[in-house]
Formats: sequence, C-alpha cells, structure tokens
Amino acid sequence: MSTPTTIDALQERLGYRFRDRRLIEQALTHVSCAAEGTGGLETNQRLEFLGDAVLELTLSEQLFAAFPEAREGDLSRRRAALTKGSLLAQLARELRVADALRMSPAEEATGGRNKDAALEDALEALVGAIYCDSDWSTARAVVRGWYGELGPRLIGLDTPQENPKGQLQEQVHPTYGTQALSYDVIASTGPDHDRRYEVAVRLKGEEIGRGSGPSKKAAEEEAARAALQNPHRRNLLGNAKQDSARPTTR
Repeated sequence: MSTPTTIDALQERLGYRFRDRRLIEQALTHVSCAAEGTGGLETNQRLEFLGDAVLELTLSEQLFAAFPEAREGDLSRRRAALTKGSLLAQLARELRVADALRMSPAEEATGGRNKDAALEDALEALVGAIYCDSDWSTARAVVRGWYGELGPRLIGLDTPQENPKGQLQEQVHPTYGTQALSYDVIASTGPDHDRRYEVAVRLKGEEIGRGSGPSKKAAEEEAARAALQNPHRRNLLGNAKQDSARPTTR
C-alpha cells in the first residue's frame, strides 16, 4: 500500500530520492485507480511510455560498450531479453515495488499487486519519473544500478525461445533490413486495469503472425512466436533469397 513510509523505503531501495514527490506517487498509481479518482494524480501510463524509451536507450548504450564484437542482431536480441516483461517484473520484485503500489480495492482483491503486468508498468513508470525529476545521466546511472553487470543478468535469458522477437528480427534482417517488421495492436479488450491486447506482426506490410497477452509486450512476443512457426513466413524469406540470387538481365 502506498504510504509516506513505504514510499520513503522504496526510494532507498531504488537508489534515488525524488525532489518532486508527486512524480513517484504518480509512477506508483495503477490504472485501476482511474475509475475511483486519483486525488489529482494521473495514473502511471504516460510515465510508463517515457520510461520504456529511457530503458531501451540505457541498455542499448551499455550493451554496445559491453559487447564490442557483437553484431546488430545479437545486440538487439540481448536488449529484448533485458526489457521483456517477465524480467522487468523480476526487477520490480527485487526492489519490492509492490509494497508501495496504489491500486483499487477491486484490483487488490484479484491479486493485482503481484501481477507481472502491474509490476512491469510500475517499473517503467519509475524510470520515466526519475528521468523527469532529474536528467538523462542520473536516470541512466540508477537503471544501471538496478541491473548490475549485464553478463550475469543475461544468463538464462539470452536464448531464442525466450526472445522470439529477437529471433524473428535476426531471421528477417539479412533479407529485408532492420525496418521490415512492424507490430500493430489489432484490438484491446477488458477494463483499463485488466486489458487484453491482440497484436499482429507484419513483414513488409503482410501479416505473418498474431498473438494476445495482458500487455502489449506480451502480445508482441506471442505474435513473434506465431510468426516463427508460420511456414508462409519461411516461404517469403526463401523467395526473397532466390530473387536476390537470380542474375539480372540487361
């Protein structure tokens, strides 16, 4: 439960003390509170959006420096493993973010405080809040402190089956380049605090897989898994390789 005492304790674990206390309170305000009023605070959705971008850039920079021999696909795969929802929820549990979450009684009654999606969203929102309260270098340093050395953190995570988006990107990149894949939300159902997303992954505009999940990231991973099993996707890659190998006529 979010109280002055639990928020103070969380700031100690985060390794950052906020100048604007309303930012950390907003980062800890679950979307389920919107229906019951938030005391003038927004929910954490906007901060989550910003924090996701800060996380990606922080880890991209760190991976680039830590693995100088790695190719682009390897770096992308490792970054995806480090930003996937289950790992963010794990980090949130290590920091005991759940102790300070603010959510509706109905969400609390369904075990919402320990749901991966709620913890993942809160962690990203905290990153966004720290960035807004300080600056890029401070937010980067705090995030790096949470992750520690990336090598040990990647053990057991850096595998194709645990990173379907990275594996799909690696397969597509040699033929179509880095911008060929897109992930689009087809539908979202359920109340704001318990959304279910359906996502389609497209290769050069053509749908090759679809998936669903409790967050956009989870749905994207399911869509990528479906694409990896899609024989039509393999045909597209095979045809493109044949076309590129065919001699041109003058």
